[in-house]
Amino acid sequence: MKLTLGFSPCPNDTFIFDALIHHKINTEGLEFDVEYHDVETLNHKALRGELDITKLSYHAFAYAIEQYELLDSGSALGFGVGPLLITKEESLAKDLALYAGKDLPDKYKKLKVGVPGKYTTANFLLGLAYPELQNKVELVFSEIEASLLDGTIDVGLIIHENRFTYQNKGLYKIHDLGDFWEKATNSPIPLGGIVIKRSLPQEIKDIVNRLIHESVEFAFANPKSGIDYIRSHAQEMEEDVMYKHIELYVNQHSSDLGPLGRKAIQSMFDKARDLGLIPETEKNIFLKEKK
Repeated sequence: MKLTLGFSPCPNDTFIFDALIHHKINTEGLEFDVEYHDVETLNHKALRGELDITKLSYHAFAYAIEQYELLDSGSALGFGVGPLLITKEESLAKDLALYAGKDLPDKYKKLKVGVPGKYTTANFLLGLAYPELQNKVELVFSEIEASLLDGTIDVGLIIHENRFTYQNKGLYKIHDLGDFWEKATNSPIPLGGIVIKRSLPQEIKDIVNRLIHESVEFAFANPKSGIDYIRSHAQEMEEDVMYKHIELYVNQHSSDLGPLGRKAIQSMFDKARDLGLIPETEKNIFLKEKK
């Protein structure tokens, strides 16, 4: 059986899926037709129900939950992995840092904010910390730093490897929105998960869930096994940055969500519903327990 599978070309995803798609583990007769896209493109594909299995932001999952349920493996959750709000003006960075979770002065409410997509978890966290920053421009995540430098936007929300490079470009951190979430909830940040279509047979869903777990465990045991594959999709990233990226986003929650990971995800959904940021649903979030 062949299934469509979508994930990003970022090192954390290619690290996780290398063993699965290159048959370094027994895939039990399943084959995967892989598509690589940035996270917001994957989000929109999920909203349209285009892929059997896909990476997506947890924020987007709330809008795609009627068609998909969350697998136990493959997620990006953790402490210290959140998006950063940055700017090129040091004085603006210092001023705005004082207002996370507080009312903004009127002079800041019209600032133009570059976000990596409406449905990203990064944008959701921005809404929690700075709800009055509503003048948003949607950009591909890799374009946000350049847009700050050329003055197209005033502040930008960065994710992925840009966490490691923004200071080298003369940009300044306003606030770590992951830190804001962690202090408010004492939970890891649910960034992205792997979901599977509800309409697939339960046996197939259980097999895929198990295979992704095995793929992650293979990668942990053989971290250099997929180096050429990971590098080929890493957009000229230096190897040390590439592995920092993997270490940041791939952890025990990627192998199995566990009780803490599930609690963090449920907390995010509950908080978002309380604030009216996501629709109500009667669907379960997580893959049904294996029999």
